[in-house]
Amino acid sequence: MYTKDFSLYHDILKTLKKRKLAYVLLSSPKNIPKRISVVLTSKTESEEIKSQKIVSADTFDTVDHAVDMALKKLIGKKLYKQVFIGIDPGERPGIAVVGNDMLLQKTQAKSPEEVIQTIKRLLKLYPSEETCIRIGHGSILTRNRIINSLIPLNIPIEIVDETSTTHNQQTGRSERDQEAAAAIALLSGGRVQTTLPLEPTRGAIKNVQRHSRQITEGRYTISEKTAIQVLKGELSLLEAIEKEKTEPKRL
Repeated sequence: MYTKDFSLYHDILKTLKKRKLAYVLLSSPKNIPKRISVVLTSKTESEEIKSQKIVSADTFDTVDHAVDMALKKLIGKKLYKQVFIGIDPGERPGIAVVGNDMLLQKTQAKSPEEVIQTIKRLLKLYPSEETCIRIGHGSILTRNRIINSLIPLNIPIEIVDETSTTHNQQTGRSERDQEAAAAIALLSGGRVQTTLPLEPTRGAIKNVQRHSRQITEGRYTISEKTAIQVLKGELSLLEAIEKEKTEPKRL
């Protein structure tokens, strides 16, 4: 990595550390060691670097996406024979990409609704002759929301029995979700044929209501109707709580 842009430097460094990627900080754009395969820099400073493998991080919508491109250049693969994308469903779904039997990337979406955009980005990043999306069978309602959002991509989707995937309890929740997604990507499952129903169970509704009480320290409990909207992805839990606050109380 080479840049004198402090803000960009900080963002790149934070992303590399978060993703546990090895890196070297370059003090000069001249005489770059041969062992450095890809240089992350800014668009302006890229003109100073004599290398074919340069990624101008400030030209991407996020630094994460710039790092994705750097990894792609590092691997040097233009087309994979097989790519499997694993998804561990949940409120912050874990996502992993396996190409030609090699783990290429692990990441996490901020919400089930964000999965579709992450998958679209990964499909562009890792083009393949054969691609399949595999998703764990748990968190049924959230899983179905994710699947329904992915169906328009016209890519085979399989629901995988994730019971056999193991979780290292010594790692953080985010890392466990991503590890689970990587394991799911390697398992075959049943093919999804059509959109799936979004029918919240009583237990799921009660659970969302309980979370609303926890967040507001017991001051508010959202209604069942609003809880169903949360479960269907029509509202976030915070939006549901705000809605509950502003709606007039019935006498």
